[in-house]
Amino acid sequence: MNKKIKQPLEGINVLDLTRVLAGPTSTQVLGDLGANIIKIERPVTGDDSRNLGPPYLDKNTKNPMESSYFLSVNRNKKSVAIDLTSKEGQELTKKLVKKCDVLVENFRAGNLKQYGLDYSSIIKINPNIIYCSITGFGQNGPYAKRGGYDYLVQAMGGIMSITGEENGNPTKIGVGVSDIITGLYSSIAILAALRFKQETGHGQHLDISLMDSQVSWLSYVAQNYLVSGIIPKRIGNDHPSIVPYQTVEAKNGLMVLAIANDRQFSNFCKFAKIEHIFKDLKFKTNSSRVKNRNALNRIINKTIKEKTINQWVKGLTKVNVPCGPINNIKQVFNDQQVKYRNMIVTMNHPKAKNKKIKLVGSPMNFSKSKIKYKKSPPLLGEDTAEVLKTFLKLSEKEIKTLKKKKII
Repeated sequence: MNKKIKQPLEGINVLDLTRVLAGPTSTQVLGDLGANIIKIERPVTGDDSRNLGPPYLDKNTKNPMESSYFLSVNRNKKSVAIDLTSKEGQELTKKLVKKCDVLVENFRAGNLKQYGLDYSSIIKINPNIIYCSITGFGQNGPYAKRGGYDYLVQAMGGIMSITGEENGNPTKIGVGVSDIITGLYSSIAILAALRFKQETGHGQHLDISLMDSQVSWLSYVAQNYLVSGIIPKRIGNDHPSIVPYQTVEAKNGLMVLAIANDRQFSNFCKFAKIEHIFKDLKFKTNSSRVKNRNALNRIINKTIKEKTINQWVKGLTKVNVPCGPINNIKQVFNDQQVKYRNMIVTMNHPKAKNKKIKLVGSPMNFSKSKIKYKKSPPLLGEDTAEVLKTFLKLSEKEIKTLKKKKII
């Protein structure tokens, strides 16, 4: 008989001391992959993001706790409410640490030392733990003690300087990308550390910062600067190294034309009935098109206005020329490809209408060890008693005493 197929991280216990976005993004990824996530939250108020709204799931209550923000990054986790500022709360948490393979935290550098939950303290009770610290600027350096926020790091990390219209102001990206990419880099680092531990038996301290992650994410734009010494400028929706790779205006609105090579440009010109353009040496290669961007844009913009977005997409797609509409969020979730790929998942939730909630699905697809949506984003402290009984073997009486003392 075949063994039951397990998820990749099944059997891995993760103590989650994170809140808001970067840390919870990382631990949700680990939870989706099968890890057992024990999320520690403050009693009464919980993760700060529970109150980052509206909108709220439980909008008819006086003190809503299920913000959309919180719901977006906290599925497949157990919520345990423990007061880390109390000695007894710290001792409970340390006992849980002994049972865990990974600890993820996003407190300001050095702040967990006051609770005895910093890396140097934790390795005394669990020497081989993988301890991932997520901060704004890292564990060392002149900015180490500063608080880090996505908007701030988008500004300081350079992404805003290259985002926006050429003659406009620097613009932040519409979601908290610095937080999200830091969460993803943290997950990758944790997976690598688990592999290292499997081979050597050793845990380690992972130091992941928003600033480092954002600088890394500058990618080829940063490399352009390092090679040329020229500071990149904002060019709106154009691409610095590829033309035409930009927004264009059709008869009924804006769309994107994303021509990445000369073959695609030739096919575009044939479909658009401007074949003579491709034969022109000023536009025949991508390099020449970049140099003569403005002249080409005048021709393309005039041509694109002759048809609707749907006509261009339908026709150009048939000749393998990448293009598409600029969808709003409603249109995204109505898109046939997004639907087919199951990027909306439905889970049970006690505070949702009809007890069902829709969440954005995981983009990771496995042929065998599939993602499982086992637990919707938890109510504050809903798993406290279960975790303390299961992991620490506490009795009902001990748990009641802790509740009376407001430790949990």
